[in-house]
Amino acid sequence: MITIQIRTATIADLDVVASLFDAYRQFYEQPTDLALATRFIGERIQNNESMILLASNDLQQAVGFCQLYPTFCSVEAKPIYSLYDLFVVPNARRHGVARVLLQAAERLAAENGKARMDLTTAKTNQPAQAAYESLGWIRDDVFYAYSKRITN
Repeated sequence: MITIQIRTATIADLDVVASLFDAYRQFYEQPTDLALATRFIGERIQNNESMILLASNDLQQAVGFCQLYPTFCSVEAKPIYSLYDLFVVPNARRHGVARVLLQAAERLAAENGKARMDLTTAKTNQPAQAAYESLGWIRDDVFYAYSKRITN
């Protein structure tokens, strides 16, 4: 079992987080684009638009991250986090990294007064679904998610 340390990423971590983010996008069948990943993550950090938790192993190597976007639930009239990105490098999977990241995200949400966290994952991503459910996440069987691409 490896030891995992979690900390909030800063602009000093940009290159490391951008590389992980690029790999995350590739997992979701996007072409590699490190410049885009660096620009996107840099903007999120500099503009304080998201919270990024960075996981490192006992050798101080980055092994995963999760990104939380602050938003609101109008029905509850409370702030929430959208856990949009969660990624663990392939050679660190099945070592509890995702679990530690999810638990750290939950602590962060509680510390910041969030009523809950929401996330979506691919229907085919069974390992992630099992991890979420083992930590008390409840799959929504009531609402459908919709998306519409906006063309400029």
